[in-house]
Amino acid sequence: MNCRKFIALSVAFVGMLTYHANAQKLKNFLENKDSSFLWLGVDFTQARLIGDAGAKVDQIVETDLPAINQVIVNETKKYQIPDMFHREKYNTSITLVNKHNDGLNKDAFKSDESADFERLKPEDITKVVKSYDFTGRHGIGVLFVMESMSKTKKQASMYVTVIDMDRKNVLMTERYVGDTRKMAFGWRNYWLAPIKDVMDSVDSDYSKLKDKYANAVDPEEEKPVAPAPKKEAKTGVATKETKKPKKKG
Repeated sequence: MNCRKFIALSVAFVGMLTYHANAQKLKNFLENKDSSFLWLGVDFTQARLIGDAGAKVDQIVETDLPAINQVIVNETKKYQIPDMFHREKYNTSITLVNKHNDGLNKDAFKSDESADFERLKPEDITKVVKSYDFTGRHGIGVLFVMESMSKTKKQASMYVTVIDMDRKNVLMTERYVGDTRKMAFGWRNYWLAPIKDVMDSVDSDYSKLKDKYANAVDPEEEKPVAPAPKKEAKTGVATKETKKPKKKG
């Protein structure tokens, strides 16, 4: 085997190993309980508050939403973040989420439409993730994207989302519904309850999630579209086509 063929085969083999590692990123995360992840918090930018006409949106955005994310991080015995994914190692960073939530569209936040309880699709979650700047953060991140909070249903719906922060790829996003509690003091605590409920549900469903995503292939990176080649301009003088005389006979 000559040197060139050996190098080509070596490069191809390394490429296959790299692809396999990337393609199994979600599976490795779900199966490797010794690995760590970054808890990013709860994103409310797409949320709709249904059936709560008296809610004070300014106060909610400025005070209650940051408080919800802070309580989840601070009260570790109640909101057991790592238990969701059956592990002990994790870190927290809610700065990005708080910054995003500051930009929530206040005019669209309150809703009287019951259909808004189930209004998002997985592709909407991908758009949310792509809007983040994860510079300086690497590995796996976990984000809850709130879809709706219904006073009518006494429930909240949200997407539990696992992210490859290096590539801003959504590796997994699952829609969950959590229940509120009858005894909850204040707006903040009322909506913390369904978040806790969803955390417990993910913990219970962990084996099912592992089975569901056992053969998952990670999203491919978007490749830039090459510009269409320019057509070469024809030069020279056009000549008239002369017809051949017809043969007689």
